[in-house]
Amino acid sequence: MKTTLLLLALLLLAAAGPAAAQIDTTRARYYQPVFANVDVTSGVAYGSATTYTGSTQSLLMDIYQPQGDTVKRRPVIIFAHQGGFYIGSKTDAYMVAVCTRLARLGYVTASIEYRLGFPLTGFPVLTDTVGLAQAAIRGGQDLKAAVRFFRRDAATAKTYRVNPAYIAVGGSSAGAFAALEVGYLDKDSEVPAYVNIASLGGVEGQSGSPGYSSLPLAVLNLSGATQSPSYIEAGNAPLCSVHGTADMTVPYFQGKIGAGLPPKYVYGSGRLHPRAAALGITNTLRTLKGAGHIPFENNAAYADTAFWTIRDFLRPLLRQTGTVLAARAATAGPLAQAYPNPARDAVQLVIPAAWHQLGEAQLLDMTGRVVRRLYPRPADLRLARGALTAGVYMLRFPGQAPLRIVFE
Repeated sequence: MKTTLLLLALLLLAAAGPAAAQIDTTRARYYQPVFANVDVTSGVAYGSATTYTGSTQSLLMDIYQPQGDTVKRRPVIIFAHQGGFYIGSKTDAYMVAVCTRLARLGYVTASIEYRLGFPLTGFPVLTDTVGLAQAAIRGGQDLKAAVRFFRRDAATAKTYRVNPAYIAVGGSSAGAFAALEVGYLDKDSEVPAYVNIASLGGVEGQSGSPGYSSLPLAVLNLSGATQSPSYIEAGNAPLCSVHGTADMTVPYFQGKIGAGLPPKYVYGSGRLHPRAAALGITNTLRTLKGAGHIPFENNAAYADTAFWTIRDFLRPLLRQTGTVLAARAATAGPLAQAYPNPARDAVQLVIPAAWHQLGEAQLLDMTGRVVRRLYPRPADLRLARGALTAGVYMLRFPGQAPLRIVFE
């Protein structure tokens, strides 16, 4: 991505229709616990997906809403629990506590179940690192589906009264790995070959609510890490992290996790934030000096620090233009398609017949500059990269949601 998240949002929202209203943060909302109680809806199905054993798992979440709230379009925070992609639950004590506490501020919050499990090998038992990497991808795919679920609900039933432009993702430990993937892993080519990302359905996955954007407003990384700092690119979502410097499970700076081959070498918060800062991405790193892994899950003082950090980071973002509402649902009408995407040399476009009379389509770079013009008359249209530089572009058809094109 080539510019700030704000420019991206303005470009796409201008193409798709009127900009979404910013969130009203007056009267201490999203800062003080203005609601005494929270309503919890348990076991809401947000999708389904294939597990590592080949079975199909129904994906469930618990949704927390401030009791008595009358606001019609509210921001959302979706959390994924800890557990090394092997154990854990949406009802883990910390997930319940942080979701409840943030819902009392006025947020709609959710704690998700996601696919767990991977092979264990050897004696003594060793982690299968390939399996662990694949499990992390599955967790990220499921969390992306949860984002899409809320955007689909906002466009259809409006059951949860959410503002689809303001959906943040977060997680603790393994859940933070998943959240970082939602925010920054957006190309299959970024995934190591040994993971075989194509067999998993690509980085976006197929866990539910296709046709809606999974881009988050912000990423909340609690003791997490990612495969490479280079996943973070200019224009990506703001990043907030809380991490202990003495974390021996997920390194604060960098190191190996898992005991199998090939090794899974990861980069923690201490490496991710300099990358974000260098790219001009809004970010906050709360360093817990001398603290170990996920100390906020069993220490009240650290829990307060993590909560205050999240609260103070998110609230200013609510007063800005939110993230993009990119793709429309399939039920909203025919969509253009592009493949392969990302691509190196050319993208093949499939244009709905109803679009052939729309007139000129424009390819815009992330500054909003028109770099190519074309006419969608043929059903199949080849968009050659030509002299275009690597990066993200938006193909805009009159009156339609723009189509995201990535050249590598």
